[in-house]
Amino acid sequence: MRLDRHWISTHIPHTGSMCLLDEVLSWNASRVECKSSTHRAADNPLRAHGRLGGACGIEYAAQAVAVHGALVAGHTSKPTTGYLAGLRRVVLRVDRLDDIATDLWISGERVNGDASTIVYEFSVHNQEQAFLTGRATIVLDAARFAPGMRAKPVP
Repeated sequence: MRLDRHWISTHIPHTGSMCLLDEVLSWNASRVECKSSTHRAADNPLRAHGRLGGACGIEYAAQAVAVHGALVAGHTSKPTTGYLAGLRRVVLRVDRLDDIATDLWISGERVNGDASTIVYEFSVHNQEQAFLTGRATIVLDAARFAPGMRAKPVP
């Protein structure tokens, strides 16, 4: 089965134009590699002032991590939502993503974690260079840490 945009959007919380990934290229128990061309789309929902800033690559990486979580867990529907709790060692090597002519490849590698917190190294790149790298901490089941806590929409 091809793991394309349709498969991705049914297995992560992001749908429609907010689903930024086009395809899963490869994956195993600790690593995922995805591909996207949405950084060039004029209607990309992360665009601001006519451009897509380099830091938006963090959202691409977060979605690849979510895809990996769904693949590893073997979910047939959307898994529990994870929350980006922290970023470390983020290095931006480009000011913007929308002017990159090639497709983006998004890599995530799980470096450690348990049932409530997972840490991934990530990279947004092409075959020639890395545009963005870093480390992300994802919290699962945030209510466990703050009983009664509910996610509130951002106004």
